[in-house]
Amino acid sequence: MEILYQDEHFFAIDKPAGHFVHPPERSRFPVPREKICIYTLQDRLKQEVFPVHRLDGPTSGIVLFAKSKNATRELSRLFKDREMTKIYHAVVRGFVEPQGTIEIPLEIAGFDHLNESRTDFRRLAIQEFETAVGKKYSTARYSLVEVSPQTGRWHQIRRHFDRIAHPLLGDIEHGDSHHNRFFRDHLKISGLCLRAKRLSFRNPWSGETLAIEAPQNEKWEKIHTLFNFSP
Repeated sequence: MEILYQDEHFFAIDKPAGHFVHPPERSRFPVPREKICIYTLQDRLKQEVFPVHRLDGPTSGIVLFAKSKNATRELSRLFKDREMTKIYHAVVRGFVEPQGTIEIPLEIAGFDHLNESRTDFRRLAIQEFETAVGKKYSTARYSLVEVSPQTGRWHQIRRHFDRIAHPLLGDIEHGDSHHNRFFRDHLKISGLCLRAKRLSFRNPWSGETLAIEAPQNEKWEKIHTLFNFSP
């Protein structure tokens, strides 16, 4: 769990896939303490830390933590006012358009009403395999996409791409089990293919413009090689 940036007010980590920002509320299974970021970081830094936002357990990449409640409020305001630029990389089923915007209202878990939701994306690369995965098509097509969510709904990226028939690879809740199995068993790429790649914003205390980027890891090097893509 690498610390990518740190100052007296906050810090950013590269969250590994399979770790939770804080104890999950709806987990069917007990989660070990060492898989919960807030506990690991408090033990490492010897102080209380406050998550400013969250990533799903299966998603890897940048997460911000504040060192005080005041800093948490200030950084949370940047998210609320959309002064944070969030960039993700994802792999989806099929060939998506070169660029686009998904504006499908999404429900919040436990509530019936829908909320405005917007996800912008652009296609980075495509790949096709002469393999029939499932019964509908004779080949398997995939897109590597850069995604910028403009709102912050639960599982927004995962649900939005599923709603336009391009589910994320490795998504066991909203995805396609046949293509998930193909990626896992034949391409040796397992787990959710979603990474919080970059977070850009103005530091409220120093005025400096920050662009914090998650480094490459073994899984995403393999994905980029698969798509012949150089980040």
